[in-house]
Amino acid sequence: MTFDDLLPSGWTAADAVFALAWAATFFAIVAIWVPLLERRPSSRRAAAIRQRRSDLLTKAREPKRRGLGNQGIGFAKKVVQRLELLGSGQHETAKLKMLRAGKRSKDAVVLFLFMKLTMPIILGGITALLLYGTGFYPMPPIIKLVVCVTMIMVGFYAPEIYARNAADKRKAALEKAMPDVMDLLVISVEAGLNLDSALVRVAREIRLSCPELADELELTAVELGFLQERREALKNLEIRTDLPSVTALVGTLGQAEKYGTPLAQSLRVLAAEMRSDRLMKAEEKAAKLPATLTVPMVIFIMPSLFIVLIGPGILRTVDALGNL
Repeated sequence: MTFDDLLPSGWTAADAVFALAWAATFFAIVAIWVPLLERRPSSRRAAAIRQRRSDLLTKAREPKRRGLGNQGIGFAKKVVQRLELLGSGQHETAKLKMLRAGKRSKDAVVLFLFMKLTMPIILGGITALLLYGTGFYPMPPIIKLVVCVTMIMVGFYAPEIYARNAADKRKAALEKAMPDVMDLLVISVEAGLNLDSALVRVAREIRLSCPELADELELTAVELGFLQERREALKNLEIRTDLPSVTALVGTLGQAEKYGTPLAQSLRVLAAEMRSDRLMKAEEKAAKLPATLTVPMVIFIMPSLFIVLIGPGILRTVDALGNL
């Protein structure tokens, strides 16, 4: 059997070669044209990444509302907007306090300003009603005035005290977890991850032990890709946490990015310093322990010890004197 026998009737070898050449050309054109139908896939990929980062940032900052709290927030927002407190300098100060207390939503700032505005009126009014209106407890007029003024001051400073206590507790939790975070960052960077991926990975690992710091790292990772200046994202992390260790971390990251110094080596040195500081603080607390226990020992332990040791002798002496 020859090649001519395989051809259809009326076809020659030249016709077969021409048909094969035409088919090869057609499939080559199709293979080149089909990928070009996807116009600028890199731009679509970049747009998808920007949308994802925007969604993560919105989710991280969105308020957590439950039940019928929306109505109360709406009323507080109307009062604050009517008094134009959102555009004042107090708004920025309250926003910074709420950020450091772990409250990122706008509703938290509105509620803080509303409580700071209404609590002196409420506490002062209730106290004045009880003292002057109902005669709940008879006292001189000057004492009543002092009590009312005191309750007004308590209502004014109560939101401030709450925000400060929440910020202090959060700062203590962040400070406690920072050495472990530094060690995990060193491991992640030495494994080949960039800064954004390393922050996300570390946040995932410490989610159970310190969710506050995990939230801060995830938000920083989002802002690193979302903001135009990466230094601004690191500066926001420093402002939100207000920790010396985070300030040192931000300075190290900024120096590594600006001058091109090895990031893993810088983080390793900083992690060792944080471990040393943590050990020194523990030793300092241990050294203060004897002096701290002196007062409870004198007040609670020494009288009981004296009663147990000297009590029987005193009783025998009393009995002997009674027999005389």
